[in-house]
Amino acid sequence: MKRIALMSLVASSVMMAGGWKIPETSLNGVALSAANIAHNKSADAAYYNPANMIFMEDKNEIEFDLIYIGLDAIHYEGKHTSGATVFNGGLDAQQENFIIPTIHYVSEKTGNARIGLSIVSPGGLSKRWQKEPAKASAEEFTLKIVEINPSVALEINDKLAFAFGFRILHTSGIVKSDGFIGAINANASRDMTGTGIDYGYNIALSYKPTSDLDIALTYRSKVNLNVTGNAKLSTNRAGGATYDGGTSLTIPLPATFSAAIAYTLPSKTTFEFVYEQTMWSAYKDLDFDYDSSFSGTPGGKATLTAVFDNPKAKNWHDTNAFRLGITQELKNMTLMAGAVYDRTPAPESTLGFELPDSNSFAVSLGGRYQINEKMEVGLSALYSMREKRKVKNDHFDGEFSNANVLIISTGISYKF
Repeated sequence: MKRIALMSLVASSVMMAGGWKIPETSLNGVALSAANIAHNKSADAAYYNPANMIFMEDKNEIEFDLIYIGLDAIHYEGKHTSGATVFNGGLDAQQENFIIPTIHYVSEKTGNARIGLSIVSPGGLSKRWQKEPAKASAEEFTLKIVEINPSVALEINDKLAFAFGFRILHTSGIVKSDGFIGAINANASRDMTGTGIDYGYNIALSYKPTSDLDIALTYRSKVNLNVTGNAKLSTNRAGGATYDGGTSLTIPLPATFSAAIAYTLPSKTTFEFVYEQTMWSAYKDLDFDYDSSFSGTPGGKATLTAVFDNPKAKNWHDTNAFRLGITQELKNMTLMAGAVYDRTPAPESTLGFELPDSNSFAVSLGGRYQINEKMEVGLSALYSMREKRKVKNDHFDGEFSNANVLIISTGISYKF
């Protein structure tokens, strides 16, 4: 269950970036395709690069954002094999819609230090299939992650700053499946829920050699999400077997390293390039643990073990993303645009209905309007176009398509 809950989260990755990571956690993050690390003068610096808090205006600043994420209904066309049972045709997942609130805060300076706080959703997933054979393995995979990330920035000198933060992550997940499994020639079902709290850290370094050049390095640690809860399992094979008890799973929210450089022209036009590496190779398998043995006939218990209690290999690999952001400052307005290319970490050999991931290219735009010297409002949007994914492995011989994502963010910030 532990892994299942986490898997649910993975699917929600909201399918934003490869895997289940969500890089866009603010109005600016959406507008710039998360290319807002080196050149960041807003409250969301507390999350993207807390070292930059040192170089911001010496005031308290708080920002509230609402982020809408819409996932298209993924389509699968082709063959699916389970034992002697073969499906050949088309299937559509359910369309998914989410509203995610985020908060970012940066304090005024105290000596050579500033404090930041962000509350965001750094990852997650949700995928629902209502027809077999997809329903038999992924009727619902939903995972939600909320991160509380306090940080402290220290001024080294007038050109260099360092920051460190503490990550507190709460996860909750739902995993359901129900249907005929050809490999066991029987029906099997599961209904799992679970939660967990885990911890990590982040560090950042900002260097401003000149007034128009910004360089930054950031690192967010891997966090093993340990989810525990309850699982209800059953099968009608060999007289039936059931399980109703505790379950647990561990799955990684991977470490991320970013290197960014930004240059501002005399026209107040800033170009930022970000190289990002995500260490998805930490995700080796999906393995659920149960508190006690299954009950029922020997044949039924063997069936539950075969379907739900054997580790499933994932063998993901590290990925690189390339982000470009453009910012134009005007008198009372800031205009932004961005683009990102992100590769999937999921190999063809282990791809399944729960997370049919693929490479993606996204474009974004947005703006902020300064109402007065204390308050700004803004609106931004990002559209991620995911490539079609042909897959041929032990169970699939077909193509996943229509996995595009729309993100819209609106926000308000206040200085005091």
